[in-house]
Amino acid sequence: MLALKEYLPQYTYEDYKEWEGQWELIWGIAYSMSPSPNITHQELNANIIHELKNKIAHCKHCKVVPEIDWKIDEETVVRPDTSVICNIGSSKQFLSQKPNIIFEILSPSTKRKDRDLKYHLYQDNRVDYYIIVEPAGMFAEVYRLYKDKYRLEGELTTQSYTFHLEDCEIEFSFKDIFDL
Repeated sequence: MLALKEYLPQYTYEDYKEWEGQWELIWGIAYSMSPSPNITHQELNANIIHELKNKIAHCKHCKVVPEIDWKIDEETVVRPDTSVICNIGSSKQFLSQKPNIIFEILSPSTKRKDRDLKYHLYQDNRVDYYIIVEPAGMFAEVYRLYKDKYRLEGELTTQSYTFHLEDCEIEFSFKDIFDL
């Protein structure tokens, strides 16, 4: 793959802003977000958002944000399925700070990118928690950042998990998100 990268066109955020359709830009390489997510993916994301919003109400400085651009630098803009951001900055067009929690729901077209590229990207940018949701098996892998590296906390199906954020904790029920 590294040999191929040098032959691929390199893009920036300025290019990205002009594109039609759904794209992500990772290390200057454009990735199409087509096709659109299927119904199961959408239901899971809606359940994740609902569960987070119910559990985060007491965290006054944190917000649940679905599908917003996170501009990491001029060559990297990603759009996680759902994020939790505490002490959000002033930008309304995109995130300029790292989310505290990111959920990505796998699909056949994004599985490799979510498990490899985004895993390392989020780890390198010190996202506290990265949750990979596997619709086919109805489980979620919860990764937590420890000393600059992700550690698998568990593959969860019906369990609850407590996310420890700056000013609050979120007791999250995985059973409720998989109740489709």
